[in-house]
Amino acid sequence: MKTLKPDTLIHNPDGCTVVASVEIAADAQRVWSIVGNFAGFPVFIPALAHIEMTGEGVRSVRKKLFKDGNVVIEQLNARDDQALHMTWSLIYTSLNIGNLWAAMQVEEIDAGYARAVWTIEAEPLEGGAEAMPAFSAFLQGFADDAMNNVKQLLS
Repeated sequence: MKTLKPDTLIHNPDGCTVVASVEIAADAQRVWSIVGNFAGFPVFIPALAHIEMTGEGVRSVRKKLFKDGNVVIEQLNARDDQALHMTWSLIYTSLNIGNLWAAMQVEEIDAGYARAVWTIEAEPLEGGAEAMPAFSAFLQGFADDAMNNVKQLLS
């Protein structure tokens, strides 16, 4: 009989990195109250119907249900409400995403002025290098739209 060893499908992606960054005329804590709310992404991503949460804090899992029927399940890896950053990883999706790691952070630029940065590292599930340009463009557009919505919400 073969001895089974620990394994996982979740690993750090080897694909593309996209960064969406906006500067907002708002206090860093106010910006964090929007982008740092792991369960609150429908506020700035209109394509989301709603989010179902399991647990709280690090290791909590969110199930993002999109209006078009797609599903994304992610786990919160790290969170620091003092430093204003968090990271999460993909567990499951109906989209063509193999692995995904993301980070959201907010930094104060000046009093009443902050920068919010969403970094995504991901790889497509299918298509390999051939799929990368369209895959990267899709992620970049999605993140840019979301962050511009945050800026509009707080302006």
